[in-house]
Amino acid sequence: MTDIFNLISLLKPGYLGTYEDFIQTYREQNRNIDEDPYLKQLISKIMIRNRRIDTGIHWTVRKIETIWISFSEEELNIYKKMEQFLREFKSISSITYLREFCSSREACYLSLKKWLHEYTENQLPEAFTILSMIEQLPHHAKALKLIELINQSNEKFIVFTEYRATQIYLQWLLHKENIPTVIYRGGFKKGKKDWMRQLFQNQAQVMIATEAAGEGINLQFCHHLINYDLPWNPMRLEQRIGRIHRYGQEQNVMIYNFAIKSTMEEHVMNLLYNKIQLFENVIGQLDHILSDLNVTNLEKEVEQIFQESKSDGETKIKLENLTSVIQSYQSDPPNKEQML
Repeated sequence: MTDIFNLISLLKPGYLGTYEDFIQTYREQNRNIDEDPYLKQLISKIMIRNRRIDTGIHWTVRKIETIWISFSEEELNIYKKMEQFLREFKSISSITYLREFCSSREACYLSLKKWLHEYTENQLPEAFTILSMIEQLPHHAKALKLIELINQSNEKFIVFTEYRATQIYLQWLLHKENIPTVIYRGGFKKGKKDWMRQLFQNQAQVMIATEAAGEGINLQFCHHLINYDLPWNPMRLEQRIGRIHRYGQEQNVMIYNFAIKSTMEEHVMNLLYNKIQLFENVIGQLDHILSDLNVTNLEKEVEQIFQESKSDGETKIKLENLTSVIQSYQSDPPNKEQML
């Protein structure tokens, strides 16, 4: 919040009031630009959003490919059991566990085990059974698809995952397959981050990154990006792609989006990314649409739908309703007089 105040004050001194009042209003009340419509509106009057197409600079082509993955019978069985159990248990973290299981067995196992530390097997026998089933899985379908894709080319790949446990697992797995790999995460100091980038450029074929690599690192020497875990926040998606699809990139950019069938990833891919075209609309048009519709945080909106739905069918209907509202606005936006 301090950075926002300083930047805006440089452009228009006094626009946000005094520093003390601003900090007391926003930081101390835990308000932020993403979730506060009034602050967002204030800043939008100062900031000008320039699209790539308006700069006059020639940009290479961005090509998008969805990689559909099928869970093994054992994996799908575990996913359905866990989905049903968490829906009945009404755990606050239910969405997290399911998203983690779609990422890797390790990510889900570690989180679930930590949560079950507060319970005994007699209290939650079904949950402990699920934990044991996850532990016995021989592999993860998404990880096997990653190896298959990388082995098809000698090009460099940056792989984005949402979870540290998945990052460690993939690093181990790719090393086992003799694929030179480096990792990049937020806990690294600047010197180590620079070193990882240099190793990726000069030696490694793959960089496995958490969200920390979504900002502040330029990787124009790489033109293949894999969204191993697809973010539900369009801003984060564009930040990821912006690491390689930026000024100085000489090659067309390939973006591979992994999604597992018959899971929440399929819902998100089909109903959000495909129907409202997040890949085409991120940052610009979509951001304004969501603001006008008073959807301050699309990721939280989607999480709430999954959390509150009592069945897979209900989830699909609610997501379809959300996307239909956005699609309707895209095709026929109301004028300001209609909105007042």
